Amino acid sequence: MTRLDRLRAWLFRLGFSHYPSYWMTGATVTSLAPDFSSAEVKLPLTWRTRNGMGTLFGGSIYGAVDPVYVVLLQRRLGDGFTVWDKAAEIRFRKPGRSTLTATVDVPDEEVRDIRESLAPGESCDRVYDVELTDDEGVVHAEVEKTVYVRRDE
Repeated sequence: MTRLDRLRAWLFRLGFSHYPSYWMTGATVTSLAPDFSSAEVKLPLTWRTRNGMGTLFGGSIYGAVDPVYVVLLQRRLGDGFTVWDKAAEIRFRKPGRSTLTATVDVPDEEVRDIRESLAPGESCDRVYDVELTDDEGVVHAEVEKTVYVRRDE
């Protein structure tokens, strides 16, 4: 990757983290690979993310990872593809009483498989799983995202 690729990813990460609807979740994209193959998201327990029970608000937990797969896939696939969220399921395992972290990966093989499997006008659904963990690696929430991908005609 070139310095320009790293700069673009850094600027995109800043813009993404400060986009109003994402910023309101309380989460921050703390790292973004220059090729958009992975991102790390952190969600701290603060006054903005705390619920009435003193733990992380479930909406913030989901919101922290909600758009990330779509953004990474769209950037990796580029023009000629439409990528949208289709469905999601979240399983809360433990109350979040500290900062949670999620790592979202879209490996090269995934991008290659999508490109090779879709002819113009065809679409598919892809399912991805991501865990939000604390500093000790304890899973507090699991999110399953279903993403719609269509190769434009």
